[in-house]
Amino acid sequence: MKKQITEETVLLISVIKWSVLATVVGVLSGLATAVFILSLNWSTSHLGRLSHFYLLLPVAFFASAFITKYLAPEAEGHGTEKVIEAIHRRAAKIKAAVVPVKICTTIITLAAGGSAGKEGPCAQIGGGLSSILADIFKFNPADRRKLVICGISAGFASVFGTPIAGAVFGIEVLFVGTILYDVLLPSFIAGIIGYQVSSSMGVSYFYHPIDFVPSFSEAYFIKVLFGAIFIGLCSFVFIESMNYFKRLSEKIKIWYPWKGVIGGVAIVLLVFIFSPKYLGLGLDPIEATLQGGVGSWYDFIVKIIFTSITLNFGGSGGIVTPIFFVGSAFGSVYAHIMGLDTSTFAAIGMVSLLAGCANTPLAASIMAVELFGPKIAPYAAVACVVSFLITGHRSIYPSQVFAIMKSSSIRGEIGKEVEEIQTEFQMREHSLISGVLMLVRKVFKRPGL
Repeated sequence: MKKQITEETVLLISVIKWSVLATVVGVLSGLATAVFILSLNWSTSHLGRLSHFYLLLPVAFFASAFITKYLAPEAEGHGTEKVIEAIHRRAAKIKAAVVPVKICTTIITLAAGGSAGKEGPCAQIGGGLSSILADIFKFNPADRRKLVICGISAGFASVFGTPIAGAVFGIEVLFVGTILYDVLLPSFIAGIIGYQVSSSMGVSYFYHPIDFVPSFSEAYFIKVLFGAIFIGLCSFVFIESMNYFKRLSEKIKIWYPWKGVIGGVAIVLLVFIFSPKYLGLGLDPIEATLQGGVGSWYDFIVKIIFTSITLNFGGSGGIVTPIFFVGSAFGSVYAHIMGLDTSTFAAIGMVSLLAGCANTPLAASIMAVELFGPKIAPYAAVACVVSFLITGHRSIYPSQVFAIMKSSSIRGEIGKEVEEIQTEFQMREHSLISGVLMLVRKVFKRPGL
């Protein structure tokens, strides 16, 4: 007589299965990330010793665009977006060539001074290796998808040294307004293992505990809320700038590598107008703001332009490190104007701008704790949620899918990608927003006004 297989037995087998698979993904992603980061550090340190090294940007962007066009078009732009696109549109299938091409083109771009990040390539590396693993073992579409999501989590955790935030990012970034709980366990395991492997190979990470955080008060809390609103508007500017330069690049009908030359020349000219500090990852300016420094008021605007040109005109890399630059610069300027501690608001700006641009308030809130300590957590979490809401129904990742509308007064089709969704204001009888609008209309319709 056959014994009935209990629910607990099935779940136990599933836990063991995904613990093993996630561990393998974490090890592979951690190793690949470490090789990438150490190679990137070596190339940028050596090339950075040259005076006016950024004059190589037109050549670097040409080479990056050429390699991408003919070897792996899927590696174009910033990596996380391409992994999201693969999950939603191509059943999580990522070509094996994407991994080496992304590593190569990102190193070329950043070593020459292109304004980009390193997390997108690591997410694409983790996702690509997971897809290869799924091909080898002939996984079904559902398991392949889960494995690739684990790769995103492992890559993100390995590059920033934030295993919990990395795990949550991988399961939050795909859909706006929902979390994939069925991938929660393997994502956590992959993120933790990836971080441990990469750190054991000599990758050093950035930690900056914020000790000076004022005690709670209504006035300070309101200032944090206002700052978060402005950071949400900054997210809007960042996203729309990226979209503008993407459309501009598409309008230029020439051979794609020549666009790299145009982009490289444009950034060289901008360096002569402004400063070389907007080149590359921009880690030193980020560190300076977190130490209490305040740069120029226009730093965040210029960095947005540098990044938009880099990623839409032949350059390759991620988008999150530039987001950190923009967020910390904007936060420090806001704090300086309001007479607040610039270090605290630079940190809040970093994570809340990520929450707004990427629609990942939970991952960004957890990252605040992992990078800056628990004292900043309440303010950072509120700022992340506010920024997420203010940004609206747009994203730095056009392939994200909306699972919710951010307000009951806004109507849109759930299940559409960001670049496809159409929203409109929906009047409700008892809506506070519609009530305010009706009051304003009545005021302006009065005689004599």
